[in-house]
Amino acid sequence: MTTSPLILALDQGTTSSRALAFNAQGRVVASAQQDFEQIFPDDGWVEHRPEDIWETSLTTARAVVDQVAREGQGELVSIGITNQRETVLIWDRRSGAPIANALVWQDRRTAQACRQLVEAGHEPLIQSRTGLLIDPYFSASKIAWLLDHVDGARAAAEAGHLAFGTVDTFLIWKLTGGRQHLTDETNASRTSLFNIHSGEWDTDLLALYRVPASLLPEVRPSRSDFGSADPALFGRALPIQAVAGDQQAAAFGQGCIDPGMAKSTYGTGCFLLVNTGETACPSHHRLLTTRACRTGDRPVFALEGSIFIAGAVAQWLRDGVGLVAASADTEALAAGLQDNGGVYLVPAFTGLGAPHWDSGARGGIYGLTRQSGRAELVRAALESVAYQTQDLFQALAADGVELDRIRVDGGMAANGWLMQFISDIANLPLERPSTLETTALGVALLAGLEAGVWPDLDTVRNLAGPYAGFAPNMDPARRAALLREWTIAVRTTRYRAALQAEA
Repeated sequence: MTTSPLILALDQGTTSSRALAFNAQGRVVASAQQDFEQIFPDDGWVEHRPEDIWETSLTTARAVVDQVAREGQGELVSIGITNQRETVLIWDRRSGAPIANALVWQDRRTAQACRQLVEAGHEPLIQSRTGLLIDPYFSASKIAWLLDHVDGARAAAEAGHLAFGTVDTFLIWKLTGGRQHLTDETNASRTSLFNIHSGEWDTDLLALYRVPASLLPEVRPSRSDFGSADPALFGRALPIQAVAGDQQAAAFGQGCIDPGMAKSTYGTGCFLLVNTGETACPSHHRLLTTRACRTGDRPVFALEGSIFIAGAVAQWLRDGVGLVAASADTEALAAGLQDNGGVYLVPAFTGLGAPHWDSGARGGIYGLTRQSGRAELVRAALESVAYQTQDLFQALAADGVELDRIRVDGGMAANGWLMQFISDIANLPLERPSTLETTALGVALLAGLEAGVWPDLDTVRNLAGPYAGFAPNMDPARRAALLREWTIAVRTTRYRAALQAEA
């Protein structure tokens, strides 16, 4: 290859779409990003327009392709796709037109249907086969909701005219001009329809959720052939050679490819993944067992804890209540206080994720006094991310998983005050890579391995580094007091939700 090979990574997230070109050293040489609208039709409902997902992905990808060509930085040889997981799209195979807006992973409209499944005793079966709990977070109940609430959808699905996909599948369909209906096993493992042990769609679960098998894409490993982009899009037919859900991609990008290694990504939500190798470890403390990225013949598994609101709480401070002009302003405000002034914020805006899985919970602020002001609220919001992270670490420890360090990434990881506070609260060293684009990097590495840009895993293991360290340095008594007050705030929030459910 006479020119330097580059990988085009499409990172389709919850609030924006991004495209990045990575070189053989794992560094970004071109990038573009575009936000799109979040739609909230009702309490706990969250939607995206499929057209926005596609158009922002295509626009940013073309911007990167044009920049690479203009600056002569190398030759794009492969595409990797990483995406917000669990979000549901359904479209007509004949026209390619979506039948409705995408139902986002944060959407809680199927909470009642999920409660009925739990009450009917189906959770042990679902957990044993999928590694997941019953919750609106996952795709299956959202698929059923669309089939039941969009006119003619169920009949069209049963006739084989409709296609379902998480965001990766939708993008593959659009990029290939409707020629490929595919997903990878990391995304499939988040649907509640995929048997993570057999590596196949589970017929019993399809029947339970009333999802016709004809809707579903073919499942392939994350590093695989996913077809080629239509030449009309980028001037030539670039191969799509890797697909991975955003959290599994971030773990791969962070080099968490050996059993026992862990990462925590602080994006819209917070997601902790611990690589468990070829062993699918069941959780007895309401964590998730899921497929991780693999490069060989054997599947790789992970334990995961999912927090719904992390970076989204900073967005709420900015857009919802106008306490900051930019999310980055939160660091100085929090650092300017000696403590939180007794204020605690439980950001259950769309329910509580792991380890509580309480879809009925809603946010609460506790401990307000006349002295409480803007800075205290901002600090309480940031502290909530650390406390929720510690809840995940406690659940992992109860499952017998003890960590000696954790790698962190995502937009919030740029906040040095927050990273130090998390280290203090968790009493655990953190490692932050020099590049925080580990989600896009992870899928670029997978695509590059498939394309032959890198020969083996050892060459990509630490491309996200070097790492900056944060070491715990908090008095144990103060740490215990903070966590005790946080536990009271969470219990109060959940108690209120339970009373509302009884009313």
